[in-house]
Amino acid sequence: MTDRLLDRDLTVLVIVDVQERLAAAMARRDAVIDAITFLIGVARIAGVPVVVTRQYPKGLGDTEPSLLAALESNEESGAAIAHTDKVAFDCFNEPTFHAAIEGLGRCQMVIVGMESHICVTQTAVTAVTAGWDVHVVDDACCSRAQNAHDIAMARLRAAGAVVTVAESVAYELLGEAGTPEFKELLGLVKQRS
Repeated sequence: MTDRLLDRDLTVLVIVDVQERLAAAMARRDAVIDAITFLIGVARIAGVPVVVTRQYPKGLGDTEPSLLAALESNEESGAAIAHTDKVAFDCFNEPTFHAAIEGLGRCQMVIVGMESHICVTQTAVTAVTAGWDVHVVDDACCSRAQNAHDIAMARLRAAGAVVTVAESVAYELLGEAGTPEFKELLGLVKQRS
């Protein structure tokens, strides 16, 4: 099912475990958080719901403050945001995550987060196996070691996920230029440059 472009009416953005203590140990931390913040803004513009997970928050802390601020902005504009805590590495093994995802009635999943070779990979492989059209955003995922991230992206391609980049996701979800939404997207793009 990974042969089609993303459709805003079919897509959910899943942010996996971008937490304070975990993020502190990540390679490419700042660039990844920037890409995820960008995608949160894109989700708001396109009306795409967001599901955010935290792995064992007692040990790994809360979601990164800059992402919480972006998510709060989305919620204020009426966007659908769900938060779920977990101890399982595969998000689908957490009943609240599974319920949040299934309740959306979507079939395309954009996955970002930490760590690429653990929670991101396990969640993406399970989603592909369950029939989701899975798009993992390379520049919005990371691991402590770059090699582990690279191997995870190769494994996810082999498993049937689309490995993409944040700007590709943005332009696919909006689909066309010349709209007020596109002008808003250009503002986000310029902020990143």
